[in-house]
Amino acid sequence: MQTSHDLAAAILPLVGGPANVTSVAHCMTRLRLGLADPSLTDEPALRALPGVLGVVAADGTYQVVLGPGVVTRVTAEFEKLVPTTAPATGTPPEARAGSSLRGALRRIAAVFVPLVPALIGCGVLAGLNGLLVNAGLLPGLTPALASLAAAFMSLIAVFVGYNTAKEFGGTPILGGAVAAIVVYPGVAKVTAFGVSLSPGQGGVLGALAAALLATRVERWCRGRVPDALDVLLTPTVTVLVAGLGTLYGIMYAAGAVSSAIGTAANWLLASTGAVAGLLLGGLFLPLVMLGLHQALIPIHTTLIEQQGYTVLLPVLAMAGAGQVGAAAAVYVRLRHHTALRTTIRSALPAGLLGVGEPLVYGVSLPLGRPFLTACVGGAAGGAFVGFFAMLGDQVGATAIGPSGWALFPLLAGNRGLGTEAAIYGGGLLTGYAVGFAATYLFGVTDRVAAAATSAGSSGTPTPSRST
Repeated sequence: MQTSHDLAAAILPLVGGPANVTSVAHCMTRLRLGLADPSLTDEPALRALPGVLGVVAADGTYQVVLGPGVVTRVTAEFEKLVPTTAPATGTPPEARAGSSLRGALRRIAAVFVPLVPALIGCGVLAGLNGLLVNAGLLPGLTPALASLAAAFMSLIAVFVGYNTAKEFGGTPILGGAVAAIVVYPGVAKVTAFGVSLSPGQGGVLGALAAALLATRVERWCRGRVPDALDVLLTPTVTVLVAGLGTLYGIMYAAGAVSSAIGTAANWLLASTGAVAGLLLGGLFLPLVMLGLHQALIPIHTTLIEQQGYTVLLPVLAMAGAGQVGAAAAVYVRLRHHTALRTTIRSALPAGLLGVGEPLVYGVSLPLGRPFLTACVGGAAGGAFVGFFAMLGDQVGATAIGPSGWALFPLLAGNRGLGTEAAIYGGGLLTGYAVGFAATYLFGVTDRVAAAATSAGSSGTPTPSRST
């Protein structure tokens, strides 16, 4: 039986060996590698490795899809094989993604991805605390649970600043120090543009911008301050200049942007809910395929900071429902393709819990058409949830990360848990049904069946050009 160490050891030479790896990280399903020279990778061999569900390669970043649980263990073993990865002050920009929009989104996503476990844990506790408060149970415990759930969110700006500086080539602790200004209670005594600032004004977007400014100031100082004075002057100038810029510019501007995001999200669903839900639910799977879905984390986090929940996540989660329905249809239609059906059986539980990448990379995307029909299912589920938003029934999530059935404990909104669960559950069932029907009727063509057959006993279908 293949162990996590065996899989890590098999992946390493196929990405150019230890000397080619500049950073190692992971999210819920993917091993994320920074590579000095992406041309040294053997992508076909990497995709063919047992245990590897897919590879996303763009802008010098390699994401090896391994699935939930497995990725955590493999990453730990991989780090043992690559003891010297990216330095604490961040990988030099020359070795990172380019200046394209996709590269910028990936780097911003890299700031927020490490925060997801804490967001999930605190969100679950917040949901549990809300249930206890509403039911009048354990009144002596609920204040403690509220503290556990809220503490991280009250200081999330510091973590965002730390990770931003680390990602963009600055000193992490200086990024955290400048970002901490955003949530410091004393800023209430500061007046900018004739208006007193509020602690937390600008939220995570302000923290991100503050740390980016701090990184720029620090790097400017490093090239001009004499070595003998660097340890004294560079941190001082960085905190002073970036800090004043944060107080007298960034917090005000980021606060306006954050408010606009909240207003726009609510207006979008309230005014064009069904159409917006259809588009968001239908287009989310391609974002997952490209690994760009993590770039939405700052928007979700901003909404959670402002309203206590994000109204976008339940809509986007419908994409996973369409994927589950499509995979089920492939399972039913291709009765004689044992290897593919085995893959679907093993990946469906994760799909039902909102982790759709094993199904995306192991089933629908290699087959071609089922990926598109899965998007149709996601669009239908999104339209269902969006329709009720137009009626004034908001359904949101108190944290990000989980989706599918795992999102039920995190649901929140303006109509009570029963209504929110009914709407969200109805959206899931709609996504399952439409994804199944679209795939059963239109997604499994002769070419798709041939592609599944050509997989043989490998369990991984070869890509079909049929769309």
